[in-house]
Amino acid sequence: MIRTIILMVALMLIFMFVGNAIAGEQGMMIAFLMACGMNFFSYFFSDKMVLRQYKATEVTPQSAPELYSIVSRLSKTAGLPMPKVYIIPDSVPNAFATGRNPEHAAVAATQGLLKILSEQEIEGVLAHEMSHVRHYDILIGSVAAVFAGAIAMLANVARFNAVAGDETASNRRQSGIGGMIAVVLMPIAATIIQMSISRTREYKADEGAAHLTHHPEWLMSALAKLEDYAQNYRMQRATSQTAHMFIINPFSGIGSLSGLFSTHPSTKDRLARLEQLKKEM
Repeated sequence: MIRTIILMVALMLIFMFVGNAIAGEQGMMIAFLMACGMNFFSYFFSDKMVLRQYKATEVTPQSAPELYSIVSRLSKTAGLPMPKVYIIPDSVPNAFATGRNPEHAAVAATQGLLKILSEQEIEGVLAHEMSHVRHYDILIGSVAAVFAGAIAMLANVARFNAVAGDETASNRRQSGIGGMIAVVLMPIAATIIQMSISRTREYKADEGAAHLTHHPEWLMSALAKLEDYAQNYRMQRATSQTAHMFIINPFSGIGSLSGLFSTHPSTKDRLARLEQLKKEM
């Protein structure tokens, strides 16, 4: 919860700073009100927004008995409330968890994951997601997704304002400053969001999954397959704002500097740690 509060306050300050650069005190006040609204909205509704973005459909014990049974078994083992279970209509295998706390959690898996992985591998992946729920990672991930989208929107407003500002010299100069700040600050803000979701949480979730299933090799096998697909295929509705929520970065196959700032450690490192954990267990 402390990490979430720090993230919300930091992003509110960024909003106000950019709002002031774009439109002075009035812009700062508008940005402040916008940030307050985003904080409230993201806390209570970010999970629903992300699930809707990926057109996830909630399933029941009758409609998806095997998937539901795995999640139910894992939640009992972890001592957690039963989360809602969703299936995402995408052929690329991946999964994520969301929600503001374990009592309001949801886990979602793509159709591709259910089709490509074995039952044991699926259990390894879902155990990873249940570990995120157990460690309260899901709220900050959901909040970050909403704010990342909002920051991208604010950057577009600043750039448009810089191009289409009023004709007076002072306004053009102010618009230009706002545009420059958008160009320079917004990527930094996006990086702050990315790095606020510490890479260590993925390692901890992997470790938690190994202890939940008592079979680290299940998750190891699943991660290898997921990484292979992520290198060659891209999810239909994947966005950079929500990439950090997935067990495997859906943009793994795109060559860039993203690896330097990615919230996901390399799959190779994750497999190495799991292999060591397997030997210890």
